[in-house]
Amino acid sequence: MGLSLLLATLSLAAPVASAPPFGPFYQLSAPASYRARPPQKRYSVTVPIGKPKPALPLPKIEGPDDGDLPLVVIDAGHGGHDPGAISPFGGQREKDITLQLARAMRDALVAGGRVRVALTRADDRFLILEERYGIARRLKADLFISVHADSAQNEAAHGASIFTLSEVASDREAARLAARENKANIINGVDLGAHSGAVSSILLDLAQRETMNVAADFARLLQREAADDMSFRTEAHRFASFVVLKAPDTPSVLLETGFLSNAEDAEFLASKEGQQKIARGVRDAVQLHFARRLASGR
Repeated sequence: MGLSLLLATLSLAAPVASAPPFGPFYQLSAPASYRARPPQKRYSVTVPIGKPKPALPLPKIEGPDDGDLPLVVIDAGHGGHDPGAISPFGGQREKDITLQLARAMRDALVAGGRVRVALTRADDRFLILEERYGIARRLKADLFISVHADSAQNEAAHGASIFTLSEVASDREAARLAARENKANIINGVDLGAHSGAVSSILLDLAQRETMNVAADFARLLQREAADDMSFRTEAHRFASFVVLKAPDTPSVLLETGFLSNAEDAEFLASKEGQQKIARGVRDAVQLHFARRLASGR
């Protein structure tokens, strides 16, 4: 038998050991994330949230001591850390002009003796927009007038405007102005008075129809009665979605008394004579407004 044949015979005769399918020492280990872990300490953190912020104290009501007389709340726009518009001509700040105008309107109305009056702010303080109309609601005011002074890049822009609430602005300028004024609530990127659009829509649809109609009637009356004392930009009042006008049960208007970015308007608004003229126009419109409502039994 040759050598090659002998080797072949031996390889066929020798038993062949089959290796384990996964090796002789194979061991299945669980993934690390499933292995037993020692119990860990748990920590809890308690953060005190404090008490709810108390409601602002209500302002003094001035005028005749007769609770049956209508109540007008006048809101001087801006204040505190928020100066509003600043005139490039005399440096007048909107927050100062509006406070002076609000005081002049209050004095004129109180002297007339036919209504009671309250100011949302009687000094240089900041109020968020909801606090402003919230004061009017808590006082159960019959009319809310928010006083402002505008500014524009075009120095030729001048004249007053009266706004009532609408989710749809009457023009692009009204939309721009509302967007700017509504930012008074935002400090360091935090909206201090945010409400959902859905809530606003429900309030407008269900609770504000009659309120908005009364406000529109007064706006038309104010523009007519004050025409001899003030120059208006348009012949009709305008519409915009100002947060400060969103009290669902208080007729509200926003009066832009003029442009601090216009030299003539700025001088007029800062003068005693100009402020008294505006106050006289507001007084006449307010008195006629409530006389009409009394005569109609509303």
